[in-house]
Amino acid sequence: MTIDWNSFTPWTALAGGVLIGIAAAMFVLLNGRIAGISGVLGGLLKPHRGDVAWRVAFVGGLVAAPLIHAAWFSRPEARIDASYGALLVAGLLVGVGTRYGSGCTSGHGVCGLSRLSPRSFVATCTFMATGFATVFLIRHVLAL
Repeated sequence: MTIDWNSFTPWTALAGGVLIGIAAAMFVLLNGRIAGISGVLGGLLKPHRGDVAWRVAFVGGLVAAPLIHAAWFSRPEARIDASYGALLVAGLLVGVGTRYGSGCTSGHGVCGLSRLSPRSFVATCTFMATGFATVFLIRHVLAL
């Protein structure tokens, strides 16, 4: 994937980060739950009575928001320099990692770090370091 730095707008990126932070804070304050996407989605795979509606609404919002945005604004062209097989393997590894790490980037990185959770700090450092090492290995050592 490449970034068109000429079209990069730090103010919209900052606004998006602020909105994510506000949404995560409101979610924990109003619902007492962490806005970790893997946990929200995982709860739909093993549903409990009275616990499905908010999860469906949450996931529905994640799907609907970019579609609504695309109706009014043009999207930048995305170019992904990986095969479908590599994307499939990467997605499966991320899924396995979220199970072993008891959470995902949103749960640990956004919600956990904001709560000063030591466990989330270790998890976030681990998945960031693993991501950096993987990109270095794939791009520079294996030259794929």
